[in-house]
Amino acid sequence: MLTVPVRQLGESERATVERVLDRDPYAGAQVAERITAHGLNWWRADGRVYGHGAGHRVDSVVWSGAHLVPVCAAPTAVAAFAELLAGEPRLCSSIIGRADAVLDLWARLGPHWGPARDVRPDQPLLVTADAPPIRPDPGVRLVQSREVDQLFPAAVAMYAEEVGVSPLQDDGGRGYRRRIADLVRSRRAYARFVGDRVVFKAELAIVTRHTAQVQGVWVDPEFRGRGLAAPAMAAVTLDALRRVAPTVSLYVNDFNTPARRAYARCGFRAAGTFATVLF
Repeated sequence: MLTVPVRQLGESERATVERVLDRDPYAGAQVAERITAHGLNWWRADGRVYGHGAGHRVDSVVWSGAHLVPVCAAPTAVAAFAELLAGEPRLCSSIIGRADAVLDLWARLGPHWGPARDVRPDQPLLVTADAPPIRPDPGVRLVQSREVDQLFPAAVAMYAEEVGVSPLQDDGGRGYRRRIADLVRSRRAYARFVGDRVVFKAELAIVTRHTAQVQGVWVDPEFRGRGLAAPAMAAVTLDALRRVAPTVSLYVNDFNTPARRAYARCGFRAAGTFATVLF
């Protein structure tokens, strides 16, 4: 029996959840997008939202679905969420969020859920609200629906390189291809082409009223070291700020020095540290 003030939240408490998410619009972006699209009814959203707080008050939440995402979770809330989740089988493929909460959560859940495939404890969270100070690459543009076939191999290469497993292994890539096609259709996928070949790509993987979060940034290995990434990212950032959201955010592995240098040239500034646990 749980001894901590944690409970599943429903649609009637949507405004309360949104207030918590607004307190950390970058760590809460993934959850906020899901709730905007599907509400808090778990059978529609493919995930559950649990809240922590005394009585009817909610001071922090955690999204439990394909990903486990704590938001505004102080140590007491992390302990409460871990006590709840430790009694359930692991369903998520990753734990993502502010590093302190993620690493504390994993320290508590690890003995129950078994080993992780990878733990990335230091991922700088970067944010900008300003137009890039460098000239954007005019060759970077939104991908068209007829170009999904050209984009998909680059997306697969990026995923395998970044995550460490192939997105083709479970269903032959059908689900991942649908995701890429959806991003293209919603005007959230960018690329630079050389002929029919994608040499740079990035997506606005998460969009809320506060931020557009960039993921899937990739440069073809043959084109790395040529100064392509920073102007390409400047083009993505400028379009996102003009057309999509008031800020652009992303998180990057601390050891990825070239990427961090490119983002700094585009005007991104540190806004904390994320961590990711991969299964």
